[in-house]
Amino acid sequence: MSQLPVIELNGVGVSFRGKAVHRDLSLRVEEGQIVGLLGGSGSGKTTLLREILGLLRPDSGSVRLFGIDLNDPDVQMQRNLRRRLGMLFQQGALFSALSVFDNIAFPLRELRCLDADWIRRLVHLKLAMVGLEPDHGKLMPAELSGGMVKRVALARALALEPELLLLDEPTAGLDPDRSQNFVELVGDLQRELGLTVVMVTHDLNTLAGLATHVAVLADQHIIAFGPKAEVMTVDHPFVTGFFGADRRKLL
Repeated sequence: MSQLPVIELNGVGVSFRGKAVHRDLSLRVEEGQIVGLLGGSGSGKTTLLREILGLLRPDSGSVRLFGIDLNDPDVQMQRNLRRRLGMLFQQGALFSALSVFDNIAFPLRELRCLDADWIRRLVHLKLAMVGLEPDHGKLMPAELSGGMVKRVALARALALEPELLLLDEPTAGLDPDRSQNFVELVGDLQRELGLTVVMVTHDLNTLAGLATHVAVLADQHIIAFGPKAEVMTVDHPFVTGFFGADRRKLL
């Protein structure tokens, strides 16, 4: 395991229109962990993902990925850092005017160092990794089922072979069977690729099937972080209400 954490947030604070969303928030995620990020509606879970991605600069505190401060002025260093991240958005966020192939190829083309043949090979490889066939690359997003949208979005998130994968409600909108299949897919890829994963989820089955650790965001900061069994014992209204009588699902 790397000595440096993959993610390290220290004393992070952010406000919108004078209202604090995060205050003195700290979190440390080590290499290979799969962290389920929990919190009530409006608690700032997606905001936290945006801070980790570097899309939102906090008002105070620091955010480091792989030991690199996101405020470091070195442009090339920041560009290289972004390539170590992959993001799967809640609704997939596929480009509706682009085919499946071109959606996955998009980040590869942005590198401007790969020829068309290499891009084609890599796109087909990523499709295979998520259980899709090369012919699926010809489809448009509007022709995809909900489960296929998730798989294509995951393939695009993995296009640059990231070390850190961020997932925002990865099984939202899927029926139980497709949800379980997607959880198993992400788990298999995490083990195969050695990914570190942070996922926002409210689904206990997803949490049980994937997470090695749980972080609870409440009262504007991380109130608990650790293995699932440990976090479930925390005496806090959100934790008690979230897990309730379903605690056995996570053990």
